Amino acid sequence: MPQLFPRSANPMARISIGAGALLAVGVISLLMAIVRSPYQTDVGTELNQPVPFSHDHHTEVLGISCAYCHTSVEIASSAGIPPTQTCMNCHNIIWADTPMLEPVRESWRNDEPIRWNRVHDLPDYVYFNHSAHVTKGIGCNECHGQVNEMPLIYQAESLQMSWCLDCHRNPEQFVRPKDEVYNMNWQPPAGVDRAEFGRALVAEYEINSQQTCSTCHR
Repeated sequence: MPQLFPRSANPMARISIGAGALLAVGVISLLMAIVRSPYQTDVGTELNQPVPFSHDHHTEVLGISCAYCHTSVEIASSAGIPPTQTCMNCHNIIWADTPMLEPVRESWRNDEPIRWNRVHDLPDYVYFNHSAHVTKGIGCNECHGQVNEMPLIYQAESLQMSWCLDCHRNPEQFVRPKDEVYNMNWQPPAGVDRAEFGRALVAEYEINSQQTCSTCHR
């Protein structure tokens, strides 16, 4: 059988194969970058809410603890969305007539919950237990970011599996004293290595950081 291509075509074939391989790697890298980008994860996106609730005003300025509104965070998988009664504990006296809070008063009058738009919305196939993390010394801002600096709350982290595994593989980098869980500005003691300090807490709190699939996918 006669040769179809001359020898001079060999370099061109090698270049074509190399270019194809580089193109494939580039396309895969681009897709991975898009999947991890804020465009896909919604990191930093503020959602419109029925009431423009300011977390920084309530936590940083007024000093209200996260657990005052999210009452089930230490005992249940869900942190809980506060009922209108919680809002009205203060706002039946403070800013009681401001138009901005009319949806709150309407909810109270009609005995119907405010329909907040969920910011941190995990897929249905992912199980996350707030109490398991909070009671082991994982601070709120490790997942939710500096909520005390957010006029309107937004998703601060990607919530992707690789991000979760970073903590599960290295809990010593994230754990803190249990009485500092709600302190958004907590830092390890001066001059103390975070990992070394964390390893002592991991041992004290008997943290067994699970990495099996069934831990989160049930």
